[in-house]
Amino acid sequence: MDTLLLLKAAIMGVVEGLTEFLPISSTGHLILAGSLMGFVGGKAKVFEIAIQTGAIFAVILVYWQKIRGTVVEMPTSTEAQKFALNVFIGFLPAVVLALLFGKYVQEHLFTPVIVATTFIVGGFIILWAENRPAAATRVLSVDDMTPVDALKVGLVQCLALIPGMSRSGSTIIGGMVMGLSRKAATDFSFFLAMPTLIGAGVYSLYKDRALLSMDDVPLFAVGLVFSFISAWLCVRWLLRFISTNSFVPFAWYRIVFGIVVLVTAYTGVVNWQH
Repeated sequence: MDTLLLLKAAIMGVVEGLTEFLPISSTGHLILAGSLMGFVGGKAKVFEIAIQTGAIFAVILVYWQKIRGTVVEMPTSTEAQKFALNVFIGFLPAVVLALLFGKYVQEHLFTPVIVATTFIVGGFIILWAENRPAAATRVLSVDDMTPVDALKVGLVQCLALIPGMSRSGSTIIGGMVMGLSRKAATDFSFFLAMPTLIGAGVYSLYKDRALLSMDDVPLFAVGLVFSFISAWLCVRWLLRFISTNSFVPFAWYRIVFGIVVLVTAYTGVVNWQH
């Protein structure tokens, strides 16, 4: 396989891993990075979704103790059963909407200009959420969440179907607005990502299997490995960061980056392919 293509896969993997769990949209960054490198087309779209699985393996590793404890205790522990049910409830809305509108979104919304626009909109939403009068925190831990809390977070996760809106940003900020603590919202966002992104990756590979061949295995393997490594580093850093910081820096990053993309697109300085 072309060495340059493998290098592009590695870069895309790093971009995915570093941005998947930050409130800045991994899909948006992958679309922009792919556009800059000429890594576009049907196979590239499948690749962008599939390598999210590598990032999820990193989350599974970080949260392995909680996952293992839940699985082992589920037959006898009502708390473990409640947690698993909440993750399932939160997962369902995105599945339904993805099956209904996923194809349309991929065909019509996976463009650099739309990504840049949603970067800016999402940035202002984060600024609003972080600067609004502090609401009473009802939920300090994911174990304190009710099924209704899980459903609400699952519904805001659906915003991430729009590229650039950020799945983690939607769920974390949405959860905080609904009364979850910053830590609880972040933890639940990570747990919700596991079935959501693994399901999306498997479904995309199956649905578009006609575009792929065994020759593509090295390409996907490189992307997965680099996604896993960079995501593992990023998740560990983010969990430390949120203990003492807000998401305001990410909001300004989104706004500035979005403006830069729009300006370069409309002036022709950069030829953003899609």
